[in-house]
Amino acid sequence: SPPQEFPRSDPTEPRSPPQELPPSDPTEPRSPPQELPPSGSAEPRSPPQELPPSDPTEPRSPPRELPPSDPTEPRSPPRELPPSDPTEPRSPPQELPPSDPTEPRSPPRELPPGRQLRVLLTPLPEAAWPRAQKRLPSPRGPASKRPCPEAESGPRAAPGSAAGPSSDARGQDGLWDADSDGSDGGDAVPDGDSHLSAYERKRLKNITENAKFFAALKLHESAARLNQLTTKRRSRITKRAKPKKVEDEPARRRSMRLLRVQPTDLPLVETLAQPAAEEYPQVPAGPLPMVPEDEAESSEWTEALLGTWMRISELNTDHADRGTPDIKRYQESLSSMVLSEGNVRKVVKARVCSMAIHPSQSTILVAAGDKLGHVGLWNVSSRSEEGAHTFTPHSFHVSCMHFSPCNPAHLLSLSNDTLRCADVTRAVFDEICRSEEDFSCFDFLEENACTAIVSCWDGAVAVVDRRTPGVSPELSADIGFRRTRTVHVHPLNKHYFLAAGLVDVCVFDVRYLKAKGNKPLSSLKGHTKSVASAYFSPGTGSRVVTVCADDKLRVYDTTSLSSSVTLLSSIRHNNNTGRWLTRFRAIWDPKQEHCFLVGSMAQPRQIQVFQDTGTLLHSFCSEDYLTSVCSINVVHPSQNILVGGNSSGRLHVFK
Repeated sequence: SPPQEFPRSDPTEPRSPPQELPPSDPTEPRSPPQELPPSGSAEPRSPPQELPPSDPTEPRSPPRELPPSDPTEPRSPPRELPPSDPTEPRSPPQELPPSDPTEPRSPPRELPPGRQLRVLLTPLPEAAWPRAQKRLPSPRGPASKRPCPEAESGPRAAPGSAAGPSSDARGQDGLWDADSDGSDGGDAVPDGDSHLSAYERKRLKNITENAKFFAALKLHESAARLNQLTTKRRSRITKRAKPKKVEDEPARRRSMRLLRVQPTDLPLVETLAQPAAEEYPQVPAGPLPMVPEDEAESSEWTEALLGTWMRISELNTDHADRGTPDIKRYQESLSSMVLSEGNVRKVVKARVCSMAIHPSQSTILVAAGDKLGHVGLWNVSSRSEEGAHTFTPHSFHVSCMHFSPCNPAHLLSLSNDTLRCADVTRAVFDEICRSEEDFSCFDFLEENACTAIVSCWDGAVAVVDRRTPGVSPELSADIGFRRTRTVHVHPLNKHYFLAAGLVDVCVFDVRYLKAKGNKPLSSLKGHTKSVASAYFSPGTGSRVVTVCADDKLRVYDTTSLSSSVTLLSSIRHNNNTGRWLTRFRAIWDPKQEHCFLVGSMAQPRQIQVFQDTGTLLHSFCSEDYLTSVCSINVVHPSQNILVGGNSSGRLHVFK
């Protein structure tokens, strides 16, 4: 702006003393400099007023011409301004409109002689400079314009110096032209965003360039074209025609309850759906011919097997000398028994649930029953491939098998619904007893094997007499068990039998059995979970061994059958066989009164022999041929022969 002319001061006019100004507030906007009126020589001069800091971006005006001062005129001393607080915020500098350089300037006006204008400029400290505040970027101006740059990096320009290009490089809208030579490469920002840092300006630049890059790829157009192509392809797919229903297909029954229809309102469907074919058909009642499962009629190999069974049964099987050897000799005999490759054979198709061994001393004949109702016969001494044959006398799993003690030509087998006797002399499977209740185990009440005690899964027991015509039991008695797994008759006192249930093991007297209200003679306590088996010792019946699901083998002293029986030993043993293995059954060795055998889950697979005191005497194992768990075992009554059966129907003979 052009310099202003002030009237000349009268040197004779007295000057006023200097006035003290209040401390200025840095946050309060400052008023522009005021024009001083002409003063007389006697009038005191006012102190110079502080002018606001100049905008570094505003073009500077030319210096003003001041008149020469009168040396004779007394001058007022300069006033000291209070120091400014650097912590107080300062108001941002106000932008002045750019001046037009083409506009003619007015000539400077001359001041009257003796008058002089003094301006005191005080620079601000660096801590009081205005600080940048973050703001969200907003689109301003057309796409071809870029915001004006502001130098943030490097030292700041001093107040009053020019910062940035001149206003000539700006457009009409206050933005920098992106195509101008003074462009900073896209880092410029609008004037309103001049407070942004270099990092934020770089970030805005990257966002803009990425947006342009993705716009150049035309992803939306490509996605639209792909969507059109997939839509056209789907329209060409044709659905497969549904097959026509067979006309002679029987009508399918529908639930009246789901249809909410009363049974009286809807007539019964005359043609019902045929029942699904069962994998194993039900075995008919009555006698069955002794014909192998895979053969329509008896073959030469079957005739040879049945002939061998008949021949060895006619021989005298009674052995008067059954002396019990001492433990040392017995242990030596166990060590001499080995398993060879020829003594391993798959006899039945499924998991072995029961076994029996013929008492003959000349020939080893083993019978095994599986969970599908098959009965397999294996002549171990034949050494031929056709030495084993499988029969199907039952519809369900065969849970118990015994050769008749008085006539080994009879093999009795028990399933869920029937008790049958395989008579090799007539080559038939006779039906002895049939019931709607599920059978679980049986044992002979007499030496002639005419009567037997049969246990049921629901807890009851039944007495069966083979001499009575018909297939119904003679007596059914409730002994108070919820489930009965095994029954075993005392070897000397045949009227006593041992029953094992869930957690109950008791001794009953068959002479006092009645339909309900039966009380046990003795109870074997201490079991906390279900009991799998309980058997008397073979010679005197003075010991009872039990297998419990609480991983314990218990031996009781039953010399005197009183109300409570003494526990002799408790052996820790893993009895957790799971659902795919038959539960363990500890059996006594007929040749040794105080030793029993049981399967094992230990590795390598083995069959263990324990003494009634809990001592482990021997373990039958073979790393080459015994590779599975033998849950069911049987011992020859007079020879050192042990047979173990696994869950795949395979038998292992140690001899």
